[in-house]
Amino acid sequence: MAITSANQLELLQTAEAVAREKMIDPGLVVDAMEESLARAAKSRYGSEMDIRVSIDRKTGKATFTRVRSVVEDEALENYQAEMTVEQAKQYMANPAVGDTFVEEVPPVEMGRIAAQSAKQVILQRVREAERDRQFEEFQDRAGTIINALVKREEYGNVIVDVGAGEGILRRNEKIGRESYRPNDRIRCYIKDVRREPRGPQIFLSRTAPEFMAELFKMEVPEIYDGIIQIKAVARDPGSRAKIAVISNDGSIDPVGACVGMRGSRVQAVVNELQGEKIDIIPWNDDQPTFLVNALQPAEVSKVVLDEEAGKIEVVVPEEQLSLAIGRRGQNVRLASQLTGLDIDIMTEEEESARRQKEFEARTGLFMETLDLDEFFAQLLVSEGFTNLEEVAYVELDELTVIDGVDDGTAEELQARARDFLEAKAKAAIDAARALGAEDSLIQFDGLTPPMVEALAKDEILTLEDFATCADWELAGGWTNDNGERIKDDGILEPFGMSLEEAQELVMTARVMLGWVDPDDLISAEDSAEEPVEGDEEEAEA
Repeated sequence: MAITSANQLELLQTAEAVAREKMIDPGLVVDAMEESLARAAKSRYGSEMDIRVSIDRKTGKATFTRVRSVVEDEALENYQAEMTVEQAKQYMANPAVGDTFVEEVPPVEMGRIAAQSAKQVILQRVREAERDRQFEEFQDRAGTIINALVKREEYGNVIVDVGAGEGILRRNEKIGRESYRPNDRIRCYIKDVRREPRGPQIFLSRTAPEFMAELFKMEVPEIYDGIIQIKAVARDPGSRAKIAVISNDGSIDPVGACVGMRGSRVQAVVNELQGEKIDIIPWNDDQPTFLVNALQPAEVSKVVLDEEAGKIEVVVPEEQLSLAIGRRGQNVRLASQLTGLDIDIMTEEEESARRQKEFEARTGLFMETLDLDEFFAQLLVSEGFTNLEEVAYVELDELTVIDGVDDGTAEELQARARDFLEAKAKAAIDAARALGAEDSLIQFDGLTPPMVEALAKDEILTLEDFATCADWELAGGWTNDNGERIKDDGILEPFGMSLEEAQELVMTARVMLGWVDPDDLISAEDSAEEPVEGDEEEAEA
């Protein structure tokens, strides 16, 4: 079929019809037609030629042109699309490098193969435009809930119609063993929208904690209005969930508002989540208090928080242990996700046994190092002394308050403790020197002899070596690996070194070595502490 033999307006009518159906710009369809016709012309005239097609947007007339560029003699590579200045003189008056010569060529007959190729080009361009429009429409809707229509199921993944394209609900994003039939309506959370060369670009979820939060926002007007805030959500999809809420208005109970009259509000969310049991917990800034709430319905006897390690110990009565842990550890796992802490649960008997073990260990330490009898060592431990440093360098008054300890006895205790610590320090220094530690590190203020020995064992032998260390290498820390918290042991962590202390020591070493200007540190601290003008005015007011 010659392009000129057909009704030229038919091209524009086809383009408009396709654009209307796919809800895209008609200009994109016309551009695709121009590209397909140009490809067909190249197959007729030669693939090396630069053939371009222009379709008039009003009449539909297609114009075929051949374009040749003027290049320098040594740059001439394609004789069909390029020519030298000398060659161009027969076509142009004053040719120069960079000029183009455009001439019209006769339209081509489109054979079966050319027509098929043109169709593929148009379909591809239309598909790309459709996907771009879909992406632009949904990229701002990530993090919201959408109502979708089930189209089909592929290998456990559900393909849904979202109105302007397709979304995918992967099998690991479905609740439990949910199954859907075509034309079923489902609610999903738009988890992610990203460009993909093929397949759906909209990734949906029904297991995300945010899905539950958005459902509560829809059911509870106070959450939608910002009066009640959802602080944290933890889910075991299809089984159990915990949600922490707080009210910005003291007159409104956040838990009661989320539950609703006779449980109507929370029941609507439960029904949507296939019967998932939901514990609504009041949020508290005090972590131990919040944890006690999070472990409901179990009763907690005592909470011991280790903020540096991000770990917490919970003591419960024996009869409450199974309730606190939950079926397959569900309750404590959800509480851990909700609080962001590692939780160790133990009974009162286990906690008592652990405390007794610690008591015996400290008693044995004092008996061995200070040459005391068991009764006297137990007396020291009972008064709160945990190590030799406390005994050696504490004020005498704190020792003499113990029954049976006078000034002379207290001085003797301190002398024994100091002698032992000094001998231990000397042994540590000798061991560090034997490993190659230099005086610059040994004499550095802030490091004890046992610390120097530990550093030397890790091949940190000079002050320069120490100054290159990161704070977490010294004090330890935590890293997340695929959602799992992994402990990084620090070289000086056994000595109670915190991250702040490690950072301060390393910066001091760098200043001593001349790597850092102390004036820069002072100016940086001053700028950080300097209040803005508005804050000063408020303070004065």
